[in-house]
Amino acid sequence: MNKSTYTVPCIYQKTAGPDAASAKPVMVTVPGSKSITNRAMLLAVLADGVTDLSGALFCDDSRHFLQCVQDLGFTAEADEDTRRIRINGLGGQLPSRQASLYVGSAGTAARFITALLGSAEGVYHLDASPQMRRRPMAPLLHALRSMGAEIHCEEKEGFFPFTITGHGFGSHRLSIDIDQSSQFLSALLIAAVRSDQDILIDTTGSHGMAYIAMTIRMMEQFGVKVEILPGADGRPSSFRIPGRQTYRACSYPIEPDVSAACYFYAMAALLGVSVLVEGVHLSSMQGDLKLLRILEQLGCHLADTAEGILLTGPAEGRYPGITADMRSCSDQAITLAALAPFAQTPTRITGIGHIRGQECDRLAAMAAELTRMGIRCEEEADCITIWPGQPRPAVVHTYEDHRMAMGFSLIGLRAPGIVIDNPGCCKKTFENYFQVLEQTINALCL
Repeated sequence: MNKSTYTVPCIYQKTAGPDAASAKPVMVTVPGSKSITNRAMLLAVLADGVTDLSGALFCDDSRHFLQCVQDLGFTAEADEDTRRIRINGLGGQLPSRQASLYVGSAGTAARFITALLGSAEGVYHLDASPQMRRRPMAPLLHALRSMGAEIHCEEKEGFFPFTITGHGFGSHRLSIDIDQSSQFLSALLIAAVRSDQDILIDTTGSHGMAYIAMTIRMMEQFGVKVEILPGADGRPSSFRIPGRQTYRACSYPIEPDVSAACYFYAMAALLGVSVLVEGVHLSSMQGDLKLLRILEQLGCHLADTAEGILLTGPAEGRYPGITADMRSCSDQAITLAALAPFAQTPTRITGIGHIRGQECDRLAAMAAELTRMGIRCEEEADCITIWPGQPRPAVVHTYEDHRMAMGFSLIGLRAPGIVIDNPGCCKKTFENYFQVLEQTINALCL
C-alpha cells in the first residue's frame, strides 16, 4: 500500500444485527506463516540436499532472510508468483567463511542467522535496520560467547551491528535467558545439530513456549530429535539435542499464517458475524491459535470445518471484558486491546511485559493510542487494563510496527473517524493486509 494513511470504513451499523452471525460466513485467505517460513529456510540451509518450500510467505522479513541465505553462498531460488522457495543445503556446512549480512527488521533472521554463524567457523559481519538495532540480542550473544565465539559489538554492547568470529562448538552445555525473546532458544536449538556431540541447553524464563514447541516439531519433521527435560516445577527447563543428527531435505508445505488470520477472526466478535479463514485448522502448530480460545470467552462459537476454522461472533457484537494471560500469544495482545473498548466490562491483558522490546514498546503504544481516542486505560509493567468506551476519531500512530497498524485498524470498523498512519509498515509480514481487509469489508456489506 502506497498511501500515507488509511481511513478505516466504519461498518458496524451495516453488519451488526440479530441475524448477522447466521448469515453466510465471509471467506478470507491469508498468506503463509512467517514463523514457519523462516524456520523452514534455516532448516533447509542445514539439511543435506534440495528442500522445496510451498506456500511460503513473501514479505520484508522473509526476503531479508532469503537474501542472507544467498549472501552466505547457498543456491536458493524463489518464485513469488507460486509462493515457492528452493534451497540447496550442504548438510550443515556453510559455503562462505566470510560474509557481510543485513537482516533488516526481521527478528527471526536476526536471531537465527546469528546463532548459525556463531556456531560456524569464519568471520561474519551483521547489521540491521534502526528498528532491529534497538531490539535485544545480548542473551544470545552471551550464549554464543560461552561456546567460544568472539563477538565485537560496534556501537552498543548487546545490539547490532557486530562482527562474529566463530570457532564451532567449543562448549556443549549452554544456557539462555528467554524472558525477552523465545527466538534466542529456537535459534540455538536449530543450530545445535551442527555439533557432532550432544548439546544441552539450559533455560531461564518461560516466554514464548508455544514457539519453542513449533521449533521442536519442525526439527522433528526435518528428521532431528530433541529431548525435553523438565525442571522441578514440571515445566521444560533444559533441552538435549543428540549429536550426529542430520536434517533431511524434503518437500515442505507452509501453513497459512494464524497471526494474520487472527485479525479477521477478531472481526467475528467485534461485528457479530461469521468468519472462515481458509486452511487454518486446530491442528496448526502456531501459538497464536490460542487467541481463538480467548475469543470463545467473548461468546464466539468455533467449528473446525474441512475448509478451515469457522468462527461465529456473539449477537450484535456484544461481549464481556475478560482477564487474559497472553504470554503464549503475545503478538495478539494488540488485537484484544482493539476489542476491549467495545466490551461490556473492563479487559485486563497480562503477561506481556516482554512486548516492550519488540518492534516498538507495544505496551506503551497501546496505552498511548487508546488514550488518544479517549479510552481509559492503565499501563503497568507487564499488563494493561482497558475500560469500555466509545473511541473518538483519531489518527493512530503505528510506530513502524505492523501489528499496531493491523490490530488497531479493527477499532475503525466499529468507531468512525479512525485513520491508520503509515499503513505500509505492514509489508514487514503481510504486505497486502489492507487490500484483504477491504475485500472482507466489501463481502460483509453485500
